[in-house]
Amino acid sequence: MNKIRTINTDIIEKVIYQLCVEANTSLDKNIIKRFNDHKDNEVISDLLENAKIANENKVPICQDTGVVIVFLEIGQDIHMTGKSLKKAINNAVAKAYTDNYFRKSIVKDPLQRENTQDNTPAIIYTEIVTGDKIGITIMIKGGGSENKSTLKMLTPAANWGDIKKFTIDTIKKAGASACPPYVIGLGIGGTFDYVTILAKKALCRATGKKNSNKEIAKYEQDLLKDINNLPIGPAGFGGDPTALSVHIETAPCHIASLPVAVNIGCHANRHATRNF
Repeated sequence: MNKIRTINTDIIEKVIYQLCVEANTSLDKNIIKRFNDHKDNEVISDLLENAKIANENKVPICQDTGVVIVFLEIGQDIHMTGKSLKKAINNAVAKAYTDNYFRKSIVKDPLQRENTQDNTPAIIYTEIVTGDKIGITIMIKGGGSENKSTLKMLTPAANWGDIKKFTIDTIKKAGASACPPYVIGLGIGGTFDYVTILAKKALCRATGKKNSNKEIAKYEQDLLKDINNLPIGPAGFGGDPTALSVHIETAPCHIASLPVAVNIGCHANRHATRNF
């Protein structure tokens, strides 16, 4: 019989606080590496300087400090004590955003539009996994990139060419509005709702890391090449690159369906992860 591990949710609260600060103020090392490959581009050079200032002064990389999306992988051999998990998460977000003077971007009601004043509630996705560990990934998703993201229910007769066309059309329509160079999260399969989660999870992969499925990895490179042939470029000024990476995640789906979702990540593609 597996031994149950007990964790107080205060620990989770502290970790999420740290992740919120980290994701908002420190550009991911994999993105910096890709920027350095193009640092002769004036826009990329400015983005690198911006990231350096943000990290040194612990101020936001971008003024839009977005909605906090939390992906949890919770081991089934864990027993949680203390306040509710949801309360712990939202406490952490509220404290991180008020302590650090991050912009508060969440409204209580989508129609009345009254600001919650502390950037809560977070969007929370929970998955139960084997073992006694917890994995936490947070994504800071700004409105610009989110607003240009799309979903389409293709027919099962559609092929890779159709998926690629839909994705490229999405990037063309986004143009410079979602802050290129982009990281593109592409979800394929699942259901109407789940495919969008797949697309978001794809953005949380280490930037540039290929899908473990060799065929899907080829599709990622194929799509990246075509996107980078678009005349958009960093901040919309043309040149290279329009996208830093394409990440595809897939899931089984109904025989009559082929859901596809494109979630655009801005140049910062802000996310951070802890496992403990």
